[in-house]
Amino acid sequence: MNPLVILYLACVLAGIALIKVPVSAVITAGIASFFSIVGGIAIIVFSLALLYLGIKALIGK
Repeated sequence: MNPLVILYLACVLAGIALIKVPVSAVITAGIASFFSIVGGIAIIVFSLALLYLGIKALIGK
């Protein structure tokens, strides 16, 4: 298996963890909302990368 795929999957899981950070664990609610935005962007970017690698593998390139 491609180690890059495992890295992308770990990044998606890290994005999910950033979204789930409770407000009490950070200093302010503003930082918590920043973590949610960064986590959402990470999930979208690395999920698209995983989809690209999957489609590339299906096509055979």
